[in-house]
Amino acid sequence: MTVLEIIQLSAEFLARKGVDAPRLQTELLLAHLLKLPRMQLYLNFERALAPEELEGFRQLIRRRGRREPLQLIIGSTSFCGLELTVNRHALIPRPETELLAERAWVFLNQLSPVPPSPAALARPRLNQVEAGDPQPATALDLGTGAGCLGIALAVNCRAARILATDISPEALALARHNAALHGVTDRIQFCQGDGFAALPMGAALDLVISNPPYIPSAEIETLEPEVRHYDPRRALDGGPDGLDYYRRIAAETGPFLRPNGKIMLEFGDGQAERICEIFQRQMWIVEAVEQDYTQRPRMLIARRSNSATDGHS
Repeated sequence: MTVLEIIQLSAEFLARKGVDAPRLQTELLLAHLLKLPRMQLYLNFERALAPEELEGFRQLIRRRGRREPLQLIIGSTSFCGLELTVNRHALIPRPETELLAERAWVFLNQLSPVPPSPAALARPRLNQVEAGDPQPATALDLGTGAGCLGIALAVNCRAARILATDISPEALALARHNAALHGVTDRIQFCQGDGFAALPMGAALDLVISNPPYIPSAEIETLEPEVRHYDPRRALDGGPDGLDYYRRIAAETGPFLRPNGKIMLEFGDGQAERICEIFQRQMWIVEAVEQDYTQRPRMLIARRSNSATDGHS
């Protein structure tokens, strides 16, 4: 069977199984198996697959037909141009979250245009400053999962220091692995625990960034099989109305935030107005609600009001 024949037959099979973009999905899986760039398949349409290649590909297509996500089958995904390992212990990074990362590293680069000295980077506490040392901007990736946000910040803002927390030890192990892949382990401090309770004593932050769980509990069973069966429920379930984590973040972030610090959060469809109300009731000033690639409101940017930050540094 040739490359073209197997692509045609497999795309038809995936279409019957309800998989979106079945031809593209087939080509990506075959390119992965053959270790070729996808576009190289078009130059090899007449190539016959060896029996072991054909059997291996059939196994991959069967998995996709059972609606296992392409990223889990391949074992990786791209996020902000960074190839990250993925598994079932953490949410698979989504393209729209790249906008959140980009917005955050622009902000951090404005705060830390000059890399701190080695002595500053070696300090065990994040809020201590030695005489003559610039204070590095510090960001918290709250609920880091696979580490996509924290790693993107560390790669694109080399003067910043990053904290990354998660309640799941398995997710943190995955995030540490991905940080090592991109050479930023020395600038990300991983902390296991529930929310802000995981932070080291004395932590002072310039930015809190997060893509928290925001699906209402009752809606999880209505999601696509790729999501409801393969993403960790803990990474999806935002409580009865999907907003539990936003209430916690709005109430608990303030004491950790330095003056002029900001919070940047992703949220779900139709949640913008209610999330803005949650933060405004907790003395936050909503600076912006920004849209994703489909022009839907997707990201909240907020800072504390002056009265709320009095006494916190």
